[in-house]
Amino acid sequence: MTDHLTPLPAPVDFVFRGVRERNPHEPEFQQAVHEVLDSIAPVIERHPAFEAAGVLERLVEPERQIMFRVPWVDDAGRVRVNRGYRVQFSSVLGPYKGGLRFHPSVNLSIIKFLGFEQIFKNALTGQGIGGAKGGSDFDPRGRSDGEIMRFCQAFMNELYRHLGEHTDVPAGDIGVGAREVGYLFGQYRKITNRHESGMFTGKGVQWGGAEVRTEATGYGAVFFAEEMLAVHGRTLDGLRVGVSGSGNVAIYAIEKAHQLGALPVTASDSSGYVVDDAGIDVALLREIKDVERARISVYAERRPSARFVANARPWSVAVDIAVPAATQNELDENDAQALIGNGVTAVSEGANMPCTPGAVSAFRAAGVLFGPGKAANAGGVATSALEMSQNASRQRWSFDDSERKLRAIVRDIHRAAFTAAERYDRAEDYVAGANIAGFERVAHAMLAQGVI
Repeated sequence: MTDHLTPLPAPVDFVFRGVRERNPHEPEFQQAVHEVLDSIAPVIERHPAFEAAGVLERLVEPERQIMFRVPWVDDAGRVRVNRGYRVQFSSVLGPYKGGLRFHPSVNLSIIKFLGFEQIFKNALTGQGIGGAKGGSDFDPRGRSDGEIMRFCQAFMNELYRHLGEHTDVPAGDIGVGAREVGYLFGQYRKITNRHESGMFTGKGVQWGGAEVRTEATGYGAVFFAEEMLAVHGRTLDGLRVGVSGSGNVAIYAIEKAHQLGALPVTASDSSGYVVDDAGIDVALLREIKDVERARISVYAERRPSARFVANARPWSVAVDIAVPAATQNELDENDAQALIGNGVTAVSEGANMPCTPGAVSAFRAAGVLFGPGKAANAGGVATSALEMSQNASRQRWSFDDSERKLRAIVRDIHRAAFTAAERYDRAEDYVAGANIAGFERVAHAMLAQGVI
């Protein structure tokens, strides 16, 4: 994707050239840095103190990068070795905060891009949390519970020394759900002899987890779409919604879209996608993906109103709202043009950087409302911070209370991005607005705390 990146303004171009030279084989990381630098160039021009203090040069270099081997034994008694990562990018606003991803595609570039995005996403929430990300190239698909447990324990045997409720607080991500979080937290507790509930989020509700945490990222992406539409006096009621993916983010985006009166009609996995013009049946989708762990094609086999399209993505389906909620760079410029041609009016990123730069440019040129991931999917990390607050105070909040807090946070994030874009003459450019609002909070804190 980096071959298609546009030239950057002079105040930030030298920083990007440095990133390319020092990280030559990390295209996802380069892409994430380029997007942020492109947006914040006017901020650097308006605030020369940021340039004088080397804020950008420090910000694009992680405070700490940790790579380690993870040896574990499978059910056949064979020793397996995977690679583990934790990139702690910025702690200027609070303890490092960001998920762990277990997926074969995981490498240093992907973890760094995710960690870099997390800096600004977390800043936007206003909740005093820094940015980090981690994970492994371990693939949990097809593995037994015993194998998952042994891998998680081996992973935590190394990572535990870098964690703590005042240092670094991980959560789940792709491939890391409630089962994996339980095994990881259990091993941390065993090794440290401390029950620090606040050092891991995404826990089971019965043992320190927060209501709505599982639903938060998907709900938040739909709430953000609702906020973008509200600026124009519109609602989601009656609109067709296209969603990619079939994990937690996608499932709960579909659920919330239904609740707000929309008609979500697609879901997908790596084998293809389904279209259900009667509206995706959330209970059936959850049974197939969360319980049976089957392919998305099974949904069409059991649902007469649905059809399955193999080896394709759902972006040729006519929808009013698109919520890409699978993985990075899943929606390219051709997909964007197909959506635009079919009348899409808003896109809210449920995944991290799911739209390529070409797709983003196409949406913006066509006047499509576009909510970037660091704003639109910040509901997950925002609710993680709420979980940290509950753990620290030994309190429990109800589902309704937690959802109200989530909705208020998403509304504040939308307002921060919207007003920041207006201050820099980029009205309704949520990409620029989110990057600027998050960057300003981080940069001012960096100035205040000195060169460290």
